[in-house]
Amino acid sequence: MFFEAFFELHRGLPRQSPGSEATTRHLLSLCGPLPERPRALDLGCGPGPSALLLAAEAGGLGGDVTAVDLHDGFLDELRAAAAARGLTDRVRAVKADIGDLAHPDGSFDLVWAEGSAYNIGFATALARWKRLLAPGGTLVLSECEWTVDEPSAGVRAFWDPHYALRSTARNLAAIQAAGYRVLGIHRQPDSDWAAYYGPLGERVAAAPEPSGPQAAAALGFVREEIDVRERHGHEYGYTAYVLRPVTAGDGGGRPVRPEAAGDAAAVHAVHSAAFETPAEADLVDALRADGSWLPGLSYVAEAPDGSVAAHALLTRCTVDGVPALALAPVAAAPAVQRSGAGSAVVRALLAAAAERGENLVLVLGHPEYYGRFGFVPASRFGIKAPFEVPDEAMMALVLDDSVPVPAGTIKYPAPFGV
Repeated sequence: MFFEAFFELHRGLPRQSPGSEATTRHLLSLCGPLPERPRALDLGCGPGPSALLLAAEAGGLGGDVTAVDLHDGFLDELRAAAAARGLTDRVRAVKADIGDLAHPDGSFDLVWAEGSAYNIGFATALARWKRLLAPGGTLVLSECEWTVDEPSAGVRAFWDPHYALRSTARNLAAIQAAGYRVLGIHRQPDSDWAAYYGPLGERVAAAPEPSGPQAAAALGFVREEIDVRERHGHEYGYTAYVLRPVTAGDGGGRPVRPEAAGDAAAVHAVHSAAFETPAEADLVDALRADGSWLPGLSYVAEAPDGSVAAHALLTRCTVDGVPALALAPVAAAPAVQRSGAGSAVVRALLAAAAERGENLVLVLGHPEYYGRFGFVPASRFGIKAPFEVPDEAMMALVLDDSVPVPAGTIKYPAPFGV
């Protein structure tokens, strides 16, 4: 059969996807300190290069690794390697479907998935694996993505029938919508691909004549995969994400909802209290009366007593005449600042914009703060403000990269006065 022949080509190789010990160590460093006796789960572990490294690191803290794969051959290789390294008591190899895991909620402090999320789809992985994390736990997963705005027909001819690649911006939007905050992002270097395709290419070159049509198909597929990488490798690559679920401390447990008819005065009060001048509060009032106002894209977060604690607003702007959204103003009442109320209302508002089919959001603000939602410098897309501003402060978030991102100068609604 095809898959038997495919796995035979990969048997005994050091890796089953692009990666390296250096990348695994870097991603682990982005997770922050591990707790005492950490419980790690490696999903789609293959022969276990990541599981073994995690076991060595977690073992020093009294922890262990559960390594999951569906292929018996890979699990046998992992067990043998763990025994050779004296890690048998730290690594448990389990045959299971990574998309249908029986582990109880909150079972792991670290869920790891290098090169395996594609088996069930990136968005599905984000949703299904979240429940496995204990409070404060971290999800690390990598995804193959487009690295150019317009992939060539040649590379799409290979990828589109097998797996729908997306851009980093699109995946960041999915991460945000799934309720995670980003601790780190790492674009894997070409050397990680060489560590995978180098040994595989040598095996393919030395492979005997296939014994049947399924073996021939498997060999042909791997040859094509390597050839596509050689010709189009600049158009796609792996990006790894280090994520943590939004918690009550991030505002995740705070009620967030669209602005109601009776909220205008409370929203005005929040902005008046949050800023030194009434300019932002007056701006919200002026936008509410302007044609740029979009019903359903003004959101509030509630305090425990049900009062309005934070507010965020999206209104219609354009880039070179193409519709986009301006995120402004955003405010939290002084009593709830640094509690996550502002982050909660921004996340909910951006998710609402994505759900209604909006494509592009623009914001002028602090890069460190807005970067956590996936915003990147707007200049990457050829977008600029209509006034002088530091490049890193004018940011954009692409919600749907199936729609071309316009380039040009932002035109804000008239109440902004620019």
